[in-house]
Formats: sequence, structure tokens, C-alpha cells
Amino acid sequence: MKYRNLGRAGLKLSALGLGGWTTFGESLRDHSAIRRIIGAAYDAGVNFFDMADAYARGESERVMGQVLGQFPRHTLVLSSKVFRPMSDDVNDRGLSRKHIMDAIDKSLKRIGTDHLDIYFCHRDDPETPVEETVRAMDDLIRAGKVLYWGTSEWPVEKIREAASLAGAAFHRPQTEQLQYNLLARERAEREVTPLAAELGLGLTIFSPLALGLLTGKYDEGVPQDSRLARMSAHREHWYRPERIEQVRRFKRIADGLGAQRGEVALAWLLARPQVSSVIMGATSLAQLEANLRAMQLDLGGEALAAIDAIFPPGHVKQ
Repeated sequence: MKYRNLGRAGLKLSALGLGGWTTFGESLRDHSAIRRIIGAAYDAGVNFFDMADAYARGESERVMGQVLGQFPRHTLVLSSKVFRPMSDDVNDRGLSRKHIMDAIDKSLKRIGTDHLDIYFCHRDDPETPVEETVRAMDDLIRAGKVLYWGTSEWPVEKIREAASLAGAAFHRPQTEQLQYNLLARERAEREVTPLAAELGLGLTIFSPLALGLLTGKYDEGVPQDSRLARMSAHREHWYRPERIEQVRRFKRIADGLGAQRGEVALAWLLARPQVSSVIMGATSLAQLEANLRAMQLDLGGEALAAIDAIFPPGHVKQ
């Protein structure tokens, strides 16, 4: 495993992390299987484990925390997120000071730790002033409940505003977590990567395989037991004939490298600027092992050019 700084911060994350979105506590509820997968990831050198209170309504934090509790806390980088509604209560959502202060204690209890290494604002909250959120996050850091904070899928102008408001007086966001993969390059490359370079943010990437599309799993349709079969909104977004054709063409590149498509897609992301960690999802040891093999791939200029020809790059904002 290789380790990378979280942007300009001193914190080091494993280049490949492991996340609980749509997997632990949702599509996979077998605790013994979850224990094996997380244990194998840890043994392979993964130290970054990404959670959110909204993943399976807290169950992902609980089941991951139960397993992660067996490892020395100082060897782990644990993250979670706040924003999504957690009940019908009017204040049990968003990025208000009240919700942030309530949510952190609940997440810490579910995970079984006294602090998070990274706490993400899961989405932008247009109903809460950015300065209120910045001050609440700063207070959590000063209280020792959080070490670093970041954003996820925030508009770049809001990230810039948060950094500006924080200035030198308050703790600034250190990371943006975004969706980035070969089928979703435009926003990341046109807006987010340049901003990350400017502000010193580290990028943590989710959905690196486009919910499995980039592995070739859906070449011949959507299996009934798959995530896309369960997630209709995502299926409508991702499962399109032109994208399936791109993924089929991608197989020739992977075959030429003696690798699987998913491994190549992860290796491509690992080579992108400002990327601190790429978050894997796995519901089996076989999936985890395939993802980990991406660390061994070194994509040369010819392969990168061939990939760009199939999946055109985003246009960088000038």
C-alpha cells in the first residue's frame, strides 16, 4: 500500500480506502463477511475507512465500527459525514450548528470512538450560512471530536467561501469528497481539481467504478441482484447504451494490460492530480482483492491516451 497526504495537511491516507456506501449494513448484512472484508483490507495496508450517518440510517457506522474497534485506533483514519435527514424532525438534517453538534455525538457512539479523523459536510446546505457551518466545524476540532473537516460534492464557490471565511482564525476545510470516474470526469477536471491545487485540498473519491459499470458487470444487462437493479435513480443515470459501449471498448485496453477493467479504472484515478485516496466498495473478498490489484498497475502514456480516446477528458476551467 502507498500513503498520501490529505492535500497540504500532515495526515496520511492509504491510496485506496474502503467505504460503506450501499454495502456494509445495506447490501451486505452478514457480520462475519463484513469482518473478513475489513480485516483483509486492513491487512493489505488500508488505513482509511469512510462512513456516513446516512448510510443505511446509521447501520453502516455501527457494523463498521464493531469491526474497526479491534484495531489500534492510532492506525486508523476514520471519517463520517453529516447533512442527510436522519429522522422526520425538522432539525435532524442539514448543516446547522444544532444538527452538526447533535449528529457528531451520535456518529461517535455508533462507531465506538471518541473522535473522527475527518468529518465531511455530506452536501451543501443552501438554508444554512456557510459561516455557521465553518464555525461549528472549527468548534468540533477545538473540542477534540474531529481532527480535520471537509466537504462533499459542494459547489466550488461554496468551498472557496468556506476557505475564505475560515482564513487564519478558524480551521479550514482540508478535503473535498467527490464522485470521479472515467464516466464522470467533467466537474472533477474542469472545476474541482484546479481549486484543490489552489487551496491545498486533498481529494477523496467515491464511486470510482460508477457503481460497477466500469467493471463490465452490466455489459449484457442489469442483473436482478445488483446495486443498479435496486437503485432506480442511479440506474437511469448510469445505464445508457452509449456508456455501455464505451465500457465494452475499454475491455480491449484492459486486456492489453493483462488486467481487469475495474483495476485499470482504479489505477487511472490513482494517477490523477490532487487525489489523496480512492474509496473502494466491496461486498466480497474477491472484489476487494481485485480492487487492491490496481496498486500494482502502472499505466503508461499509450494506455492513458487510449483511455482518453474512449472517455474524453473534462475541459479545465481557465
